[in-house]
Amino acid sequence: MKQTKTSKTTTTPRRPYVVIRTYSAGVHVGTLAARRGQEVDLVDARRIWHWKGANTLHEIALRGVGPGSRVSEPVGAITLTQAVEVITATPVARANLEAAQWTP
Repeated sequence: MKQTKTSKTTTTPRRPYVVIRTYSAGVHVGTLAARRGQEVDLVDARRIWHWKGANTLHEIALRGVGPGSRVSEPVGAITLTQAVEVITATPVARANLEAAQWTP
């Protein structure tokens, strides 16, 4: 019987950029580092204080926010303890949200 070699390729899973709605801490976006039930760790995280140009968080996850939105500067990491929605953002939304600034 002939033996064949199999190669195992190990890949590092890509961490998704997500939109998080929490029970009491508002809406945050960032790279998902870990999730344990309702506890979520984000890196390079921003808080969306107020948004325009999107009806719901689904639209934010698809396209981002419009002019006049209020998005905070990023923090290195944050743990959110009561996440009730975790929505994966598209590359278009990520680019928009990473470029967003707090505007009056």
